[in-house]
Amino acid sequence: MSTPHESTLGRSVAYPDAYDPTLLFPIPRAPARAELGLAGGAALPFTGHDRWHAYELGWLDGRGKPVVATATLTVPADSPSLVESKSLKLYLNSLNASRFDTPDAVRTRIADDLSAAAGAPVEVAFGLPAFDARGDDAIELDTLDIDIDDYGPPNPTHLRLADGAPVRQRLVSHLLKSNCPVTGQPDWASVYIDWDGPRLDPAGVLRYLVSYRGHAGFHEQCVEGIALDLMRAGAPRALSVEARYTRRGGLDINPWRATPGTPQGPVRREQRQ
Repeated sequence: MSTPHESTLGRSVAYPDAYDPTLLFPIPRAPARAELGLAGGAALPFTGHDRWHAYELGWLDGRGKPVVATATLTVPADSPSLVESKSLKLYLNSLNASRFDTPDAVRTRIADDLSAAAGAPVEVAFGLPAFDARGDDAIELDTLDIDIDDYGPPNPTHLRLADGAPVRQRLVSHLLKSNCPVTGQPDWASVYIDWDGPRLDPAGVLRYLVSYRGHAGFHEQCVEGIALDLMRAGAPRALSVEARYTRRGGLDINPWRATPGTPQGPVRREQRQ
């Protein structure tokens, strides 16, 4: 079984000078999900995907002229494995000296290689989403005038519900911070929560998100933990959680998890990305 500590994270590695799909390092999702209380083989209580934005993509055309592009890579949440970020960066860089007759040949090659690593079909499209426009209905958690003194481990007891009829809430915070479980490097993200259920106390949600500040976990696993804690706190009729992490090594990742049947909102990215 591939584990994070066997990956290239935190290690000095040579820059690839030839196409090499073996650079991709899959990490099984099951162990981290077991820690979240999800039994192996059982149906997942959420749907979703991990959306990567690649800013540093290049190759050679059929005549040897360099080509540069950006791309959006979408890995389904029900894939057996996630793809470790540094290995993805190294893999994409390995395309730099390879010739492809058409851009579609590059897109197909990347999709095939990532699908093999993740164990499920991965979508690849050139280009990036537009920057976000949240609208006036979002609750900006970061503007709340509250005291906070809990920075970890993640503490779902902060999540509180109010009495009354179910409501629809859109809560946004740019204060999510967690740490890479291998290198200890900080990871920063904006979080978007769309909730349809008993009213959530915004202050409690912000305190809960800040309690991730000292937590060590991959981006995908943090978002799954947030989604599960919210589901367990209030049994919502519908829930969507997306975290948009800032860029590192020419890549950013945007895990999205939602209750089954809940559509994703407009695909966007942050100014910080």
